[in-house]
Amino acid sequence: MSIEIGLNMEFIRSEDQPFAEGARRAAEIGYHIIEPMVHNGRELLSEAGYFHSISMDEDPLEIKDVLEQYRLRASGLSAHTPLMRPEISVPYLQKAIRFAAALGAPVVNTDEGIRPAWVPLEEAWGIMRYTLKTVLRTAERYGVSIGIEPHQSISRTTEGLLRIQALVDSRFLRINYDTGNAYLAGEDPYAGLKAMADRLVHVHAKDISLRMADAEKGKRTGTPVGCACGDGVIDWARVIRILREAGYQGVLSVECGTADQAARSLRHLCSLVQEEAHARRA
Repeated sequence: MSIEIGLNMEFIRSEDQPFAEGARRAAEIGYHIIEPMVHNGRELLSEAGYFHSISMDEDPLEIKDVLEQYRLRASGLSAHTPLMRPEISVPYLQKAIRFAAALGAPVVNTDEGIRPAWVPLEEAWGIMRYTLKTVLRTAERYGVSIGIEPHQSISRTTEGLLRIQALVDSRFLRINYDTGNAYLAGEDPYAGLKAMADRLVHVHAKDISLRMADAEKGKRTGTPVGCACGDGVIDWARVIRILREAGYQGVLSVECGTADQAARSLRHLCSLVQEEAHARRA
């Protein structure tokens, strides 16, 4: 297994399409791996077929049937929830872990969420430790990792992200690194990748347009989607080289906003992965 290119399902959100259509389009573009998003309960847009997120009240084996229909597999589940609110995040992540296991997805990706106004920072660590300890009992049982993503006030920095990942001593508590979020937060994404290379379980391939970089760098903790990989500020050849040197064997999951961007990202990243592999063999 080497570095593979996958696609986060956010690409289909701009077209107001449901999960099954997003899966079909991903396969049509040429992807073999996707990263679905899940939610609790029922919400109007998904129920009406206008949104790609999957309710975890659905039978996961029906979702697996959709994946198999289009010869796709899931690199992980996007399941973001506030770790500092265990009354929400514990049952949510436990359910996501079981859903991921049924799909054959090896990781549930999340972040710490927005810190509630009533939770002082010094108390946040203990609350997150309790949440993660509880959830990891389920994760370890099912063999599914939790991937913490840089996205909010604490995980926006490399130091904060590593501290969250170290709250519980478990090989199933890992990192889902997001290059675009790290860049927007003012971090060096290449240094960040190197610092946590041995803890990576999944990587979000998110590029940031020159326009957004100029206007927003250092002012945001992240963004839902980026531009096509290769159109923005991220040096993907450098990212791939860092991952190869670290021995990473996993997925670069593209997070972009349109089907056209998804197609261009796939071509760009595949060519770089192949070039880097040839260079190493030479």
